[in-house]
Formats: sequence, C-alpha cells, structure tokens
Amino acid sequence: MTTTINVCEEKQDTNSLRHWSEFLHDLTAVDTWIVHRAIEILDEHVIKHGPKLTSPKDVMDYLRLQLLHEMREVFAVVFMDTQHRVLAYEELFFGTIHQTSVYPRAIVQRAMSLNAASMILAHNHPSGSTQPSEADKQLTNRLKSLLESIDVRVLDHFIIGEEGTFSFAEHGLLF
Repeated sequence: MTTTINVCEEKQDTNSLRHWSEFLHDLTAVDTWIVHRAIEILDEHVIKHGPKLTSPKDVMDYLRLQLLHEMREVFAVVFMDTQHRVLAYEELFFGTIHQTSVYPRAIVQRAMSLNAASMILAHNHPSGSTQPSEADKQLTNRLKSLLESIDVRVLDHFIIGEEGTFSFAEHGLLF
C-alpha cells in the first residue's frame, strides 16, 4: 500500500510548516546529508534542466525547499533565460543568523556569465519572520536598478521563513 502526501496542501498550513521546520532542526548528520542529497537530485532533474517557471507558487515551493532548513541567512539567485527557464540556482552569499552581506558586483558578473535575461532573488530569515527589513527593501531596489541597466529584469525577491514566504512583487515593493 502506498501513502501519498500532498506537499502543496501541507505547505499552506502554518502548523505543518512549523512541524517540518522542527523536523529539520532535529535531524542527525546522516539525515541532513540525505536531505541535502535529495535536494541535489531534485535540482539536477528538475531545476538544472531548465524548466519554465510559470507561477510564483512554483518558485516559492522550490525556494522553501532550498532555504527553510538553513540556520544562517543565505542569499540566493535563480537566473533565467528570456522564456523564464532556469539557467541556474545559486546560493551566492552566506551570513549570520540575522544578516548577510550581498555584493551587487558578483550578482552582475554571474548574470553576465550565464547570459541571464531575468532573475529571482531570495533569502531566508532564520528568525522565522518574513517581513522585509528596510535594508532588504533598499538592497532589492538597488539591485533592480543596477540590473535593469544591463537589461536583466528582477522578477521578484522572496523572503523565506517559518511563517511562510514574502514576495516583494506581490506586495508592490518592486519599484
């Protein structure tokens, strides 16, 4: 007998999200390796082969899988082509439990090397809160302006936390 779990429905349930987050915090080293290996396999078969991202929910689900387990802030970028197919997902900057230094020059260089047409920015808040700080807002607008000057569109910036996911685009914060 096979048991099927509808992951999408559980992700929308805040209590389930807390349950999964608590589960991830209690993993042993072997369990952590298994989870990371599973993510690598999904990344190789789903993301690295250039799927077309058609909805914010698809992106949110993927980013939650990648970033929710992190114990420190991680800033990642999904680089995409003109058809919104993924060229690469990369965790570019790593910080502490409450901040990360992000270097726009490195993002521009990577976008140029991949010949990206657009991108989605993402970072996690290990505190669980998904509310953007003033620094988050300023960085997003600075990156958006800088990348527009080289014809790369910032489609969204997601903040991932135990409380859910925050989308800058959905909240009108991409000026």
